[in-house]
Amino acid sequence: MTYCQRTLEHAIKRNPCDPEFIQSIKEVLGSLEPVMDANPRYEELGILERFIEPERQIIFRVSWTDDSGKVHVNRGFRIQFNSTIGPYKGGLRFHPSVYIGIMKFLAFEQVLKNSLTGLPIGGGKGGSDFDPKGKSDAEVMRFCQSFMTELSRHIGGDLDVPAGDIGVGAREIGFLYGQYKRIKNVSEGVLTGKGITYGGSLVRKEATGYGLVYFLEEMLKSKNLDIKGKKVVISGSGNVAIHAAQKIQQSGGTVIAMSDSSGYIYNPDGINIEMVKAGKEIERKSIKECPFPSKGTEFNGSCREIWQLKCDIALPCATENELDEQAAQTLVKNGCIAVAEGANMPCTPGAIKVFLKNKVLYGPGKAANAGGVATSAIEMQQNSMRMFWSFDEVEAKLKEIMINIYKKSSNAAKEYGFEGNLMAGANIAGFLKVADAMIAQGIV
Repeated sequence: MTYCQRTLEHAIKRNPCDPEFIQSIKEVLGSLEPVMDANPRYEELGILERFIEPERQIIFRVSWTDDSGKVHVNRGFRIQFNSTIGPYKGGLRFHPSVYIGIMKFLAFEQVLKNSLTGLPIGGGKGGSDFDPKGKSDAEVMRFCQSFMTELSRHIGGDLDVPAGDIGVGAREIGFLYGQYKRIKNVSEGVLTGKGITYGGSLVRKEATGYGLVYFLEEMLKSKNLDIKGKKVVISGSGNVAIHAAQKIQQSGGTVIAMSDSSGYIYNPDGINIEMVKAGKEIERKSIKECPFPSKGTEFNGSCREIWQLKCDIALPCATENELDEQAAQTLVKNGCIAVAEGANMPCTPGAIKVFLKNKVLYGPGKAANAGGVATSAIEMQQNSMRMFWSFDEVEAKLKEIMINIYKKSSNAAKEYGFEGNLMAGANIAGFLKVADAMIAQGIV
């Protein structure tokens, strides 16, 4: 049994109730066999055992009252996974599906993603099983204030810098930051995704979606292709999906479908992205409820059936494991040439195998959707220097980072015998930087 296999077996025994976490570990360790063969020192120093174990796991109670005065209790989490190359960095997710296993999986992925950016940030993730949907602004504020009252003990500008994620947008970040300032009596870059009026960065809102398309462009260039004239299906209709759709349109592509939990909309001639954005961001409606005046737009009540549509490019931007093996086979049959992940681990292991076997260009989330955290780190830089950079300056930095992530992933894949497999390349490139820094800092 190899070192990677023994480490995986050990992880399964220690985390029997965390399938998403085990899935992510299995995927990464499956890429690292040739790295371990070439670097026996990693085994001698127990790097993998340390690499897959969080440095700190924090669970806490969040009590709050609704508008009628009823008391509710939710559970809060923060997983501070690895700080070897910088302060913990990763989003906060507010969603009923949140539990410790999801948090560990997301934090583990974040370590590799943040390493790939080339910026000095470690990996972490947090959140709560609180659902902001259907809550008033006052209820969300009270929850955020209670959540931050506990979380503030564990974060700081040079320690742990959370950001937003599913269920945590500009409104929630504002409430969280306001409570942190009230408790700590300091103005520091402790949260990213802040409003422009109080320390935020231009492009942060667009960054993950824009970065996804920049990565996609690099994949296509490797085959002398581009986005112009391509039909694109995007799952999700949140921040990532909307801005990816806008950038696709700017690049000459046509977005023919988008979705949310209520279903998906489809128009073979292209859907109205601005109408989706207005309905989702301003009116907070489901995609089914958004007004779509353009002729030919249809609604289907099954969001997972979006992958049955014929397209050139698929961008899964909703949630983990949303695109399975059967859906992947359908995409391949329908002529899909590229898949890039805007969400974290949206493709199942079976789906990824189908894409790689059929030579579909595949961009894994830890590389393709790293634009958000990259721009968060740029926000941290601006906060530390008390500076504010223009939209063009930040976007240029973002594009350069995404191009470099592609190059690192592609080069690492080629060096270790996985040429063309960007998933393996991203895992290897992200791991090597963290592992070498861990060795340099001793057994800690």
